[in-house]
Amino acid sequence: MLRNALEPWHLLVVVLVMVVLFGSKKLPDTARSLGKSMRILKSEAKAMKSDAAEAPVAAAAPPADA
Repeated sequence: MLRNALEPWHLLVVVLVMVVLFGSKKLPDTARSLGKSMRILKSEAKAMKSDAAEAPVAAAAPPADA
């Protein structure tokens, strides 16, 4: 079913729709902001993974005053 999902003409149609919707002057700004958002999302996901990896170690330690 999805064997021919991304043929070259599909990508051409997507690019054409983007140009019509946003205009050629807004596309670089839109792409830049999308890239920035993706970098932020990636760094937040990485931080969440590292926090999740550290949390079980801290929870397993017994209290010092017991």
